[in-house]
Amino acid sequence: MPLADDKSGAPNNRELYALLHISPEATDEEIRKAYRQWAQIYHPDKYQAPHMKEIATENFQRICEAYEILCDQNKRQIYDIYGMEGLTSGLELGPKLNKVEEIKEELERLRRQKEQEKVLAHVQPSGSILANLSWPQFLEGDGIMRGMAMASEVHSKMSKHNAISLGGNLAVNGNSGGGAASVVLRHQMSSVSSVEFMGSLGLRALIGIQTSRQLSLHSTATMGFAMSLRDGSINLSNTWTRQLSETTNGNIELILGPESSIGVGWQKKEQKSAASGEIKIGTGSFGAVGHYTHRFSSKSHGRIAGRVGSSGLELEVGGGRKISNFTTIRMLYTIGLQGIFWKFELHRGGQKLIVPILLSNHLNPVFASGALVIPASLYFTLKKFIFKPYYLRREKQKFLENLEKTRDQVREARAAAEKAQQLLQNVANRKRNKQLEMGGLVVTKAVYGNRKALTTRNRPEENVDEVASQIIDVTLPLNFLIDESGQLKLHDGVKKSGIMGFCDPCPGEPKQLYVEYTYGGNKYEVSHLLIYLPFTSSCMDISQMLMMDSRQAIVDDYEEFIMPQERHKI
Repeated sequence: MPLADDKSGAPNNRELYALLHISPEATDEEIRKAYRQWAQIYHPDKYQAPHMKEIATENFQRICEAYEILCDQNKRQIYDIYGMEGLTSGLELGPKLNKVEEIKEELERLRRQKEQEKVLAHVQPSGSILANLSWPQFLEGDGIMRGMAMASEVHSKMSKHNAISLGGNLAVNGNSGGGAASVVLRHQMSSVSSVEFMGSLGLRALIGIQTSRQLSLHSTATMGFAMSLRDGSINLSNTWTRQLSETTNGNIELILGPESSIGVGWQKKEQKSAASGEIKIGTGSFGAVGHYTHRFSSKSHGRIAGRVGSSGLELEVGGGRKISNFTTIRMLYTIGLQGIFWKFELHRGGQKLIVPILLSNHLNPVFASGALVIPASLYFTLKKFIFKPYYLRREKQKFLENLEKTRDQVREARAAAEKAQQLLQNVANRKRNKQLEMGGLVVTKAVYGNRKALTTRNRPEENVDEVASQIIDVTLPLNFLIDESGQLKLHDGVKKSGIMGFCDPCPGEPKQLYVEYTYGGNKYEVSHLLIYLPFTSSCMDISQMLMMDSRQAIVDDYEEFIMPQERHKI
């Protein structure tokens, strides 16, 4: 099995560390110790049978190659940054460098140069189109279009510390319209402060300057000055932002000018939800807004928002769904003093298409209820009978195509893993028997592979052969890796497919490690009330699990895993 680094995961260039079962921060002494332990298992002279000697030779060469690279500080530096590709391609570092510090400095210089080239080529366009439609106006024969607005902006990094934004907008409402063009130059003065120079031409022509500074680890202040080129009026603004917790920020904004105001707001963003609110009081107006978004899954979310103030009263509910990596669609229902609206939104990268449709100018309760219930019912019906089946078929097709493309690769990897496990078997069984006598840690079942397959492998509708092709039994190598103190540690940031006796049974798919183990002769259960156990035909409820003498856990592919742990115990 050749040495290669996985490019699909998050941390790359870690397979050699997994092979020797050491941390990426391992010292030279820890590397030598790991090499000696593995050499005792895989040295060809330990085996007489020809086929066993052949297996040992193959794996011993892998161990030696990993040791040769990781114990050489120069090669290890190159491997950590560029992986095996950097070593096998004869990475050009300019003049010959002999010292570790010189190689590290040169590698850092090359990395900074690549990052700078990437920054210089980085351009971010964004834009939006707003099309206001009116159903009552259409019924009266005046056309369905109420108005239209377009805005566009291009943000580009000119250098590491300088950026420029060019933008413009056009708006038409009835028989009137207008537009503006703007430019913003931003300079990063230091790691904690920046300044922006802005100017715009059009109906709201102005020039201004704004500076921001991070006052402390959790607070930032922004000051701005803007002058209108039409009437000479001046606006001064001050904003103070403070991080209130790990997920919450608060801000206070003060504006002095023709339309002076003071506002207080907050934003809270968690893994599955986000919320924000603001209260603003001005010389000629006041208002309060708030919204809450909840993520039902990685692809769908729901939203509720409200606005009250001198300019109106409005409530908005709806939701959206991510239909690709870059595209999201959203439908919202709005009811307020201005009428009843449907709003459709399409987000694609930095581009947005927003279409509000005025359904009625009057707040009729029956019409308002129908406008909410009918589209919601239609969405859930289409989702259940059309969208979801289509999505599942498409995902299935992609999976089968990937399975066919990687079939030979997986077959070779499985054969190499099975050979490696053959040589681990005697020592693993000896360690297992010792732990059983002591009442220590014994892995009774461990499987590694496709995350989805691990969670659905025992459902009756799943194809048994298909599920089995996506996972590999790793009970034996995990029992082998239990140390003399009766503990097992899989290091953080090291992909588990690189461990001796493991392989990647489903390249390109997210993977997990499922482990069931006993410790101390006691009864344990996981924290969920319902789980699927390895290779059983049915699921177990909590009363059945209380009778099990095992701990169970599921760990992500790159996650650190230590056994035993009290958090697995009930």
